[in-house]
Amino acid sequence: MSDSDAQGSAESPTESSAESPVERSVESGAAAPAAPAHRIPVWQESILLLVLAVVLAMVVKTFFVQAFYIPSGSMEPGLEINDRILVQKVSYWGDGSPERGDIIVFEDPANWLSPSEEVGPGNVLTRTMSRIGLYPSGGHLVKRVIGVAGDVIKCCDEQGRVLVNGVPLDSSDFILTSGACQASMIGCRWEAGPVPDGELFVLGDHRDDSADSSYHLCRKPKTGCSPGDAYVPVDKVVGKVFARVWPASRFTILHRPDAFRALD
Repeated sequence: MSDSDAQGSAESPTESSAESPVERSVESGAAAPAAPAHRIPVWQESILLLVLAVVLAMVVKTFFVQAFYIPSGSMEPGLEINDRILVQKVSYWGDGSPERGDIIVFEDPANWLSPSEEVGPGNVLTRTMSRIGLYPSGGHLVKRVIGVAGDVIKCCDEQGRVLVNGVPLDSSDFILTSGACQASMIGCRWEAGPVPDGELFVLGDHRDDSADSSYHLCRKPKTGCSPGDAYVPVDKVVGKVFARVWPASRFTILHRPDAFRALD
């Protein structure tokens, strides 16, 4: 091998010593030290998390689930005064609509609310929390759907059962009544319907103490009423009650009673 070949293949001491430590680390694949990450102050992070929580709560309340409390005994024995319930809205999205047997929460259709039911959360804080979905709401009604568009509801057959399109509905498993008639506050002789399109006929489960659709029927000698006052517009329905969540000892997932299968 010639001297020139040896010189060309060898690394000179001068070139080796001139290489910087950074260059050596890059050539060897070692990463350069990372710059420290910028961290926002704790108070800014807390505000951001609070805003996100409020926005999330409002989205959930508006589109998915909302909490309410029971202000009266009109839905006993299943729902008692001050029970907290959850209402889901997904079932009624799009073409979905309430079915017979559903327990629904709805806005006041025609001055149905009693003074006790009109009462909402008691102070500024709870009212504000209620608006954004962090506290149960008030000022609504809760009843069970008995008739949908086209149905004729009549009270009662010889066994005291409400008739829907001539089919008896045995409500004995889920209602509260002091008499033999599974009827309403106005007694056992009334008829309603056909239910108009886009409307619902509802009853409270506590049949002796529920100012529901039957109570608001136009009956002689009652005057100054409108036949439409007895029905609940579907567009006033907030959603379907699916759970009682408080008190914790009474937590229950609610289902449509089997008795309504006879009407399907």
